[in-house]
Amino acid sequence: GLASYLTGWSSPDVLQRGAASGAFFETFVISEIIKSYYNAGVLQLPLYYYRDKDGNEIDLLVYQNMTLYPIEIKKHSSPRRDDVKSFALLDKFTGVERGEGCVLSLYENALPLGEKETAIPLSYL
Repeated sequence: GLASYLTGWSSPDVLQRGAASGAFFETFVISEIIKSYYNAGVLQLPLYYYRDKDGNEIDLLVYQNMTLYPIEIKKHSSPRRDDVKSFALLDKFTGVERGEGCVLSLYENALPLGEKETAIPLSYL
């Protein structure tokens, strides 16, 4: 809300179609995930962000039991295998495993994207 006020984007239509709509969407999804942890009484959040020197990034990493679970957040409604290509970067880390990952998007159904990756609708949150 504060970011939309400060940018002058005060209507839902502008937020949905504006240049930063993807960033607003990512922020909304991550805040919902954080709230779910807090509502469950978890105060030490196992959530991280990954970006390397080459600009590769993963929107959200959930770290549990020496396993990293990657999550990519996409505003579009057509998840693709290409959306999870950066997940393979986690395989180079020693001492942790890469768990199943997902793309959270506006797609209406769960859809397998690979051996360990699934597209998950936002409504599952």
